[in-house]
Amino acid sequence: LLLLGLFYVFMTWNFGYWRKRKVPGPKPHCFTGNYPHMYNMKRHSVYDLNDIYSEYKHKFDAVGIYGARSPQLLVISPQLARRVFVSDFKHFHDNEISLMVDEKSDFIMANNPFSQIGDEWKQRRADITPGLTMGRIKTVYPVTQEVCQKMTDWLRKQIRLPPSGGIDAKDMSLRFTSEMVTDCVLGLKAESFSDKPTPIMGYIKDLFAQSWTFIIYFVLVSTLPALRHVFKLRFVPLRIENFFVNLMQTAIDARRQQLAAGKQFERVDFLDYILHLGKKKNLDTRHLTAHTMTFLLDGFETTALVLSHLLLLLSRDQEAQQKLREELEAHLNDKGIIDFEKLNELPFLDACVQESLRIFPPAFMSNKLCTEPIELPNKTGENFTVERGTTVVVPHYCFMMDEEFFPDPQAFKPERFMQPDAAKMYREQGVFMAFGDGPRVCIGMRFALTQIKGALVELLTKFIIRVNPKTRSDNEYDPTTFIGTVKGGIWL
Repeated sequence: LLLLGLFYVFMTWNFGYWRKRKVPGPKPHCFTGNYPHMYNMKRHSVYDLNDIYSEYKHKFDAVGIYGARSPQLLVISPQLARRVFVSDFKHFHDNEISLMVDEKSDFIMANNPFSQIGDEWKQRRADITPGLTMGRIKTVYPVTQEVCQKMTDWLRKQIRLPPSGGIDAKDMSLRFTSEMVTDCVLGLKAESFSDKPTPIMGYIKDLFAQSWTFIIYFVLVSTLPALRHVFKLRFVPLRIENFFVNLMQTAIDARRQQLAAGKQFERVDFLDYILHLGKKKNLDTRHLTAHTMTFLLDGFETTALVLSHLLLLLSRDQEAQQKLREELEAHLNDKGIIDFEKLNELPFLDACVQESLRIFPPAFMSNKLCTEPIELPNKTGENFTVERGTTVVVPHYCFMMDEEFFPDPQAFKPERFMQPDAAKMYREQGVFMAFGDGPRVCIGMRFALTQIKGALVELLTKFIIRVNPKTRSDNEYDPTTFIGTVKGGIWL
């Protein structure tokens, strides 16, 4: 009984943290804090946050919550969320994941701008940004057309096969992004749409099939924060890291052989930029791979998720699908494609993409770290100070699913984004941050949007898409996934 009593005291000892700082919030529970489904996984954690958000949104700008024993500040006000990302950025410029990785545990992830801190992050972003200009994206746009054609051929082949329960939209989208990113970034072919694909896609799937590992780690460090100093998280398993280092070396050797033979490569792509950067900074293959994996990690899974969710929403709404098809067909050139410049000027296409990002955001929330203490107001409550090292949770999903900002929020209504600069307006209000905001806004945003729009042009001008009966009719997320996936998958 004494041991049980001591354990209970240990688990609840920190529960007075926010009360002492005069920050209101819901009552936490032993073991789970304010995430009641942390262990049983019966419900996605974003829904627990949404319950808290709905209860307090008219009373306070922020409330104190707990992930197991760890105190977190949950941002309730979109205006405060905007401050965290933009105007008060210097107080919140690091992401919580920076506490969970280091170069010894995971060299690749530790060198990704998303997990880097302070000056390291600034330097890495400055290194990579010139490789993702609109000029370079335009240069590799013909690759998009080639991959789209491969996707069409693959789809027609699948349709001719005996009924198999429909097309797995996530699998198809991942094949598309694997082929796109591998070619655009490395100048290699993944052969994702062939009968004998290279191992690249298999390794990509393995890389993102570790949700349980991440979830268990987050539960442990929430219960015992000191474990962060003892155990670090490995997002990229060693065998996958070694595979991509070898793949990078293959790409480098192939490109150098071409140049040595006097052949000028036909495009100034991302690999071309990375090689120049490596020569300028004297980087070895492992460091070049770390730079390249920034493009790969950010371009595979999240882009495939956005594309598959958008196809789901369009397949449910045949009227919107036909309206988009008509807009696309009106701008096809003689080759049956849409020119790069025109692709980014089609209002309904852009509105459909933005609305899909609102309903199915690639990131439900952002976990930021307070890097400099700051005093904040709290609407009807007292002012309070956020101390250095505090985790600040910005629940993007809650804002984008709030009917006060987006009436009938679960409905697919692209017209929300039809007025000029609608996405910018919502972003400045703090209620729409599909790619984040401020200095750390997603670095690959424009490349991802080009991929998604290019794929949509191909699919909608060649096929009519409908929902397969296997697909659920709701938008409920699978609680066991680290990033959002609809329960049961998307079958079209």
